Amino acid sequence: MKHILITTALLSIVTTAQANPAIEKNGVLASKDGRTLYTFDKDSGGRSTCNGGCAAAWPPFAVANPALAGGDFSILRRDDGSQQWAWKGMPLYFYVGDAKPGDITGDNQGGVWHVLRGDRKAAASGGGASSRSEWGY
Repeated sequence: MKHILITTALLSIVTTAQANPAIEKNGVLASKDGRTLYTFDKDSGGRSTCNGGCAAAWPPFAVANPALAGGDFSILRRDDGSQQWAWKGMPLYFYVGDAKPGDITGDNQGGVWHVLRGDRKAAASGGGASSRSEWGY
């Protein structure tokens, strides 16, 4: 019985660890297909302020499978009613200037757009060196 409980607990952890909308790719947070995700300094309170022309250049990371929400990943409702992924309450976006998965050409655009790197993430959380667990999976 004890063995079954331990196995069930481990299976639950592994399943939870894989159930999220993003991955780490080359030290930055990315969508499952490897496209870099960005945050916008002007967003606050779990609300996206990037709409209209801004959203055309910085498309929101749209929610396709809400069942993946949990841990550090949440879903927010945009002004147009669509749903967008957020990490620790920060709305996540793509950048149209990124030509291929792994590009990070939007990093520090205008001084307000940023990729989530392991070092920035650790500094924001008060942690030390980055690890996969800091991404919430």
